[in-house]
Amino acid sequence: MFRAQIKEEIKKIVGEDVVFSVERPENQEHGDYSSNVALILATRLDSRQARQEKEGKNPKEMAEELKNKLLSNPIAKWVERIDIAGPGFLNFWISREGKLSVLEKALKEVDKFGKSNLLKNKKVIIEFTDPNPFKEFHIGHLMSNSIGESLARIIEFNGAEVKRAIYQGDVGLHVAKAMWAMTNVKEMQEIDLLNGKAYVAGNKAYENNEKEKKEIIEINKKLYNGSDKKLLNLYDKYRERSLSYFNAVYGLLGMRVRKKQYSNLSFFLKKQYFDLSFLESETGLIGKKIVEKGLEKGVFEKSDGAVVFRGEKFGLHTRVFINSDGLPTYETKELGLAELKNNKFKHDISLVITGNEIKEYFKVALAAMKELGMDASKIKHVPHGMLRLPSGKMSSRTGEVIPAEFLWGQVKERLRKRFEQSGKISGNKKENILNMVTLGAIKYSILKHSIGSDIIFDFGKSLALEGDSGPYIQYVYARTNSVLKKAKEAGLTMSLDNPPETMGGPEAILIHFPDIVEFAYENLNSNIIIRYLQELAGAFNAFYEKQQIIGVPESAYYVALTKAVSIVIKNGLNLLGISSPEKM
Repeated sequence: MFRAQIKEEIKKIVGEDVVFSVERPENQEHGDYSSNVALILATRLDSRQARQEKEGKNPKEMAEELKNKLLSNPIAKWVERIDIAGPGFLNFWISREGKLSVLEKALKEVDKFGKSNLLKNKKVIIEFTDPNPFKEFHIGHLMSNSIGESLARIIEFNGAEVKRAIYQGDVGLHVAKAMWAMTNVKEMQEIDLLNGKAYVAGNKAYENNEKEKKEIIEINKKLYNGSDKKLLNLYDKYRERSLSYFNAVYGLLGMRVRKKQYSNLSFFLKKQYFDLSFLESETGLIGKKIVEKGLEKGVFEKSDGAVVFRGEKFGLHTRVFINSDGLPTYETKELGLAELKNNKFKHDISLVITGNEIKEYFKVALAAMKELGMDASKIKHVPHGMLRLPSGKMSSRTGEVIPAEFLWGQVKERLRKRFEQSGKISGNKKENILNMVTLGAIKYSILKHSIGSDIIFDFGKSLALEGDSGPYIQYVYARTNSVLKKAKEAGLTMSLDNPPETMGGPEAILIHFPDIVEFAYENLNSNIIIRYLQELAGAFNAFYEKQQIIGVPESAYYVALTKAVSIVIKNGLNLLGISSPEKM
């Protein structure tokens, strides 16, 4: 908002070719915005110009010149003053009129406040979650789901058309292992497909018994070539159970039901949480044809009965794309997925949210795409770390997996006990509010970290009603609603006509929300939203504690300010995929 306007006015003075920054200072005492443009211009003075002028202008002199020019153009309408700090930084202070204009905009636009046109006319596919059928939905999938859904909302808020996509491994050795267990281990039941026990049993057989390993490999081949109708019928039945189970989890995670543009699963999944659904059973066939053509062109080569891509020439490593059994690998399926995505939805950007463990494999896949002449430039891999409980690391192979529902249940029950002890929540809406706060605690604890870092879920910090937690931000939102309710009961109306002399609290933070939304996209990181909400919530709480809102001459203004804070917190939480309870 103001950041973009300041930058535009500076560009008019110094020229479009100068690359400089306009940022929000870490210390609020240094103004609302700060620019390094004078320092950048000083470094551009070449020796010839310096010799001609005998002495080039130093950054402070340049800053003084820019300051005078800026204060004589339209920027002066909403900039109170410009200071020169340090070696030549320009610090901008937004006027009362400027801050009031932001409050007015927030009150007028409500849920649209903060939206930008940064990505107008852009089409984006964002692929995330990707749990494999025949395995559990574990807490690692919560990472991908929370990050992906939040980034999807941030990108939409910046003006793009977004399609949420999910890509699932419905074929491969993991499926063959589970299918072997379901058809060979007597005590196996359908529930064991959902809790991962079938896969664990099949993996144990594969690793410890040569005869059973061969049987599993044969099942894998039959599933690929469709030669065993009885096996395929059983497979279809189990795949449906598995995907329906995932759908139940998506609902728990607060995802919205969407109208499908493309899916080959709609014949049995009534609720669609993704716009686009892709399966390895389809991408493998497409990818294999791409690799075979690439083999003829010399992009790939044969090695010991397999087809490989020599990544060393690109600073990477060699990867197998078709194995010695003639089956496509993950890399080949990635090629097929890229083509299928483009066929189903022409897009400008394709984000892929996965765990760090496939980072190197993905680099090879992208290098192969470039060599094949595919447009790999629009594909960006966003890898995330691991989510762990204090008990340690997970492994689906050994069954040491923590289901997403387990974490959900643990968080909800601990919150229930806290609320029961405090007596804050009761009545018919108790369960609904508990679900909102549970989801808020989990998602916030994931999104507050940088995307690539590992996370150990801290129950104490994540559930706290104060400090750096989802429930705290939700609590502050509920507090704003309590104030607004009391104001309404007192017959107060909102007005910006009688503001106080000084505006140094929430107002100074509210003006930055539109910029924060753009920053979050530019950095592909939701924790930028979280840090902002923490600051805004803290500022409002400080304001609430020291300032009487109802029954003072400025009440109408304070109520309007509270409403603006309420709007921004709700919009910010929505960008994180977190609900805003009206009361807590």
